[in-house]
Amino acid sequence: MSWSDPIADMLTRVRNASRVGQTEVNVKASKICAGIAAVLQQEGYIEGYDRIEDGKQGVLRVRLKYDPEGAPAITEIRRVSKPGCRMYAGVDELPKVQGGLGIAVVSTSKGIVSDRSCRENKVGGEVLCTVS
Repeated sequence: MSWSDPIADMLTRVRNASRVGQTEVNVKASKICAGIAAVLQQEGYIEGYDRIEDGKQGVLRVRLKYDPEGAPAITEIRRVSKPGCRMYAGVDELPKVQGGLGIAVVSTSKGIVSDRSCRENKVGGEVLCTVS
């Protein structure tokens, strides 16, 4: 498990769980991971998430979403900004994931939001990950 990058740890757990068809995955709780989970829920990539207190840091239980045929809603989830190389983008420079079919999750001064919300609010920030 990665101690230095909780975002990459979360994305890897979600990616692996969706590939093997699990309905739920547990992730170490943090404000940034909860923000990413909230954006994924708003955009329809996961069914939801719950915070479970375990007496320590806490756990986020993420409920994954699948279509009626069993294909996962998340086909690709990739970390963009890494601890060794941060990637910032202005509102005009935000990536269009798969021509607008996917989303980019961005950390802004307004909180963690999708690239669509960034364009509406005319704000840029650190591009955390892309989801399609």
